[in-house]
Amino acid sequence: MQNLWTDLAKSTFLNITVTHWLLALSALFITVVAQRYIVGFFHAIAKKITARTETRLDDLLLEAAERPAGMLVLVIGVLISVHLLNPPAESFPLMALADSAGRILSIIIGVWFLWRLTEGMAAYFSARAKLTDSSLDDQLVPFIAKTAKIFLVMTAILVVAQNMGYSISGLIASLGIGGIAVAMAAKDTIANIFGSIMILVDRPFVVGDWIKTSEFEGVVEEVGFRSTHIRTFARTLVNVPNSQLANMVIDNIDGRSERRIKMRIGLTYDTTPAQMKAALAGIEQLLCDHPGVDQRYKLVKFDQFEDSSLSIFLYYFSKSKVWEEYLQVRQEVNLQIMELLESLGLAFAFPTRTLHIESDAEPQMNADARG
Repeated sequence: MQNLWTDLAKSTFLNITVTHWLLALSALFITVVAQRYIVGFFHAIAKKITARTETRLDDLLLEAAERPAGMLVLVIGVLISVHLLNPPAESFPLMALADSAGRILSIIIGVWFLWRLTEGMAAYFSARAKLTDSSLDDQLVPFIAKTAKIFLVMTAILVVAQNMGYSISGLIASLGIGGIAVAMAAKDTIANIFGSIMILVDRPFVVGDWIKTSEFEGVVEEVGFRSTHIRTFARTLVNVPNSQLANMVIDNIDGRSERRIKMRIGLTYDTTPAQMKAALAGIEQLLCDHPGVDQRYKLVKFDQFEDSSLSIFLYYFSKSKVWEEYLQVRQEVNLQIMELLESLGLAFAFPTRTLHIESDAEPQMNADARG
């Protein structure tokens, strides 16, 4: 057996001994077996361990690493096989090429793993964000995921370029000089991106809110990287740059917990004090009994003698901030007030004016008497 191995060590194929060929093929075979069975075996064990934990983050880490780990084992195995093969550098510089390719492939595999992990984490946190009442996290999770992917790709390109022999210091310097020019040209775009970040962080409104500014009023449809889309009540679409929107005074109509109802009722001047007291007590009771009226604060007061009416001031809130439900509450209360005043024999006042006309005959008779 020893003589056979010695003979094989002396025999060559393509200037490489047969023993080196056998060792390289054996290492490659072990690599394929390890990739197919051993990695799968360890993955199954790790999956059983992570299934016992309450958090899903370790499952995401394991799922992200499964395919990149198998590919990394294959790359390492091929590198080992090439080193065992050890061809002469003067005939074929395979070692240097293999080492360089191995480093680049390892970087790509690492980026692939981080990319899969980012996607898994984004899906996990997006699912959790849907369970919350706030829509801020629904917008923030995809934004962070996209930013992380862009940063990951840019970093990978720079690292691969450095391993291929390019000087990234000069590239970074040139990018710095060019970046100044790009920044000057794209300063509005950059300002809008930072404006969108401020909107997502400060959360003056979320998608679906009814907002009002000095320039427009409508419902927020989308918050993008550059602009926010506002659907006006005339059904037009307003695109507002985020840099401007972040500096505006915004009245978030849907930010309130209930809607205010403020109105006056005018009764005619032939209303007696007893009838006025009955009307005030009846309206207060109507507001107390209505299920859509918020009971924390309400006012029903006879506060003014108007030119044509006795004015009753009403001030209360609807429990719902939904516009249609608010209008329904207001309508029901108004109809009940009309029925109440009708039952009390009272009438609504409307603007009137009484003219007193004096006769010209009386002044003339007084003048004749004096004459």
